[in-house]
Amino acid sequence: MLKVRQVSKVYEGKVSYRALSDIDLTVEDNEFVGIMGPSGSGKTTLLNMIATIDEPTTGEILINGKDPHRLKKEKLAQFRRRELGFVFQDFNLLHTLTVEENMVLPLTLDGKKVSEMKKKAKEIAAKLGITEIMNKRTYEISGGQAQRAAVARAMIHTPKLLLADEPTGNLDSKSSKDVMELLESINEKEKTTMLLVTHDPQAASYCNRVVFIRDGKFYSEIHRGDNRQAFFQKIIDTLSLMGGDSNDFSSVRV
Repeated sequence: MLKVRQVSKVYEGKVSYRALSDIDLTVEDNEFVGIMGPSGSGKTTLLNMIATIDEPTTGEILINGKDPHRLKKEKLAQFRRRELGFVFQDFNLLHTLTVEENMVLPLTLDGKKVSEMKKKAKEIAAKLGITEIMNKRTYEISGGQAQRAAVARAMIHTPKLLLADEPTGNLDSKSSKDVMELLESINEKEKTTMLLVTHDPQAASYCNRVVFIRDGKFYSEIHRGDNRQAFFQKIIDTLSLMGGDSNDFSSVRV
């Protein structure tokens, strides 16, 4: 599904800064992979390159065998819209629109019929448990509901790959748990491949495996197995071995 081969990223400026060095990562179909590391380790840079928001300096990124970075602007926008789904920490919902209008935005851009959009929105809202808030504006709903709406928007066009950047970063522990259980169930039922960047060991424990990056380089990876609690502990242990700023792991919740 996703192949990152020998990818490096250097930001040029008065002093050039190497954000990533020779990263290799393979994500299989239907996998749910977490990326963790201290602040400044390069995890969001990696996610942004996979999301085609940023370009690698060297190396290549293949999604379903295609290198999106070689596509022309229009084709790239289409690829991003159809193949990828995005969930961010601050929800990125438009306050002037209702939840339903926010959800169907990707379909609107693709010129789908209104009746088709309404049908899809209704189906996904039922699956994600947000039917009752469809006509509300984003300022009338809770953070947890807003993130569910954002997940619905990301999933409405059935993307092959869902990219989530700190999706629980602005949520309390109950809402975080709800959102991660939702992502886990989408991964299992819809067979959507997922990549999650997070500081939160609790959120990461929902993944099949977690890849750790430190100082722009691959550090290690661990696999979940059957016991999520044991996996959570392994994540905590790896983070403590890696070191980093204490506030990097401030949202540790057992």
